[in-house]
Amino acid sequence: MPKSLYHLLTIISPVADLLLLGSLTLVGCPGRLSAQTPAETDPLRRLDASVEALVKKVSPSVVQIAVTGYGSVGESDRVNTGLTVGRQRAIGSGFIIDSSGYIITNAHVVNNAQQVQVILPIVPGDSTPSGSLGYRGVVLPAHIVGTAPEADLAVIKVDGVTNLSSLPLANYADLHQGQIVFAFGSPQGLPNSVTMGVLSATARQSDPDSPMTYIQTDAPINPGNSGGPLVDVDGKVVGVNTFILSESGGNEGLGFAIPSAVVKITFQQIREFGHVHRGEIGVAVQSISLSLATSLNLSRNSGVIISDVLPGGSAEAVGIRVQDIVTSVDGTPVNNVPYFRFQMMTHSAGDNVHLEVLRGSVSLAYDVRMMQRPHQIDQLAALVDPKNSLVSPLGILGIEIDTRIASELPGLRDPFGILVVARFEDSVTEAPLISGDVIRTLNGTPMTTLERLRSALQAVPRGAPITLQIQGDERLMFVSFNLDRL
Repeated sequence: MPKSLYHLLTIISPVADLLLLGSLTLVGCPGRLSAQTPAETDPLRRLDASVEALVKKVSPSVVQIAVTGYGSVGESDRVNTGLTVGRQRAIGSGFIIDSSGYIITNAHVVNNAQQVQVILPIVPGDSTPSGSLGYRGVVLPAHIVGTAPEADLAVIKVDGVTNLSSLPLANYADLHQGQIVFAFGSPQGLPNSVTMGVLSATARQSDPDSPMTYIQTDAPINPGNSGGPLVDVDGKVVGVNTFILSESGGNEGLGFAIPSAVVKITFQQIREFGHVHRGEIGVAVQSISLSLATSLNLSRNSGVIISDVLPGGSAEAVGIRVQDIVTSVDGTPVNNVPYFRFQMMTHSAGDNVHLEVLRGSVSLAYDVRMMQRPHQIDQLAALVDPKNSLVSPLGILGIEIDTRIASELPGLRDPFGILVVARFEDSVTEAPLISGDVIRTLNGTPMTTLERLRSALQAVPRGAPITLQIQGDERLMFVSFNLDRL
């Protein structure tokens, strides 16, 4: 018997014994007793029934995601040909977060995707268990709404469906070490699998220089689980399964999930804007070193210090000063800069952030309102004229890049192209373009104006393939699809 289950039963069994004694009730005439059935009193059976009920509740919201794209497929045997690029297919996981068809998954699951399909786990009216050999899902086309590479999250959407079963998000602040959790997904492509474990840690940093903080679990997670939900006993999503630490390539009890707080903010932002607006309170922070602490005569020689308070920001408005030492955010101790930034990531504009600081030897507390950091794409969106900016065959709104706009897009490879500002609301196309992409060429021809792009698309016969060269996330890539799907 696994240790975790043994410990659980040692807690449940005494309680079950008391319940059994109290369950003897009078039935019919006085003196006649009737006890509960073994299935009602056996703690293992009660645990079994609870897990089964949870799986039935959660499974209809867990999906498979099939992605087709291009990438490295190895090297040729011929000496001088080098790397070979070919068509690739991959399977990941996701879950429905909104009944209208919005789905959460990992950004790396849909990275470089030319086509995205979602396999819904339940056929309406079909009672076939999703874990059985007779299981068949419903395959639907999906498009990418937006991605947040820094958080490894993506939002995709299937259209033409309503009233899908969705999962609620758990409150990250309520999570605690040791609580039971369940990982859902498609490990190695096996649809709608479930594993059970505990929440090993609520905050774990894989990279000390990165603000991303993860939930750690020992619930078995394997390749293919990426993007699937990690849920609690109430069926609420505590995190999105994203990676494992393993020397074998498979589960070794070290799985990590993106916390629900980050998922919530990311989904809200991408759904509204197509990208993420990071909030800010108007401060700059840095780590306290021993030399810094000594020379400034600080009360601590480690932690996080306010190095700048931006004029006109909400931090300045409440009285936070340069050289204040941050001790906690929302009641959680903060010992390093990346964790401070992570705490900022879990809030959206309009939220109040509770900061506790040390000023000399005096402890102070402030409620600081989170401001919305401006996003470059939104600033350029004012230049969009829906009538002139619409490219119907691609289902996008774009603007032509000139010298002025190029100066506002750091990292732009060349000062030309069509900047994708947004997807058209009523678009039914599957062109894998998202806000912020830059269309550089179509079938090898540079696209410098919207009119040239429209004309080039018009000249392509229906059913013929087209290839766009785009710049996305500061990388160049090719995106290929057929016009007969537009």
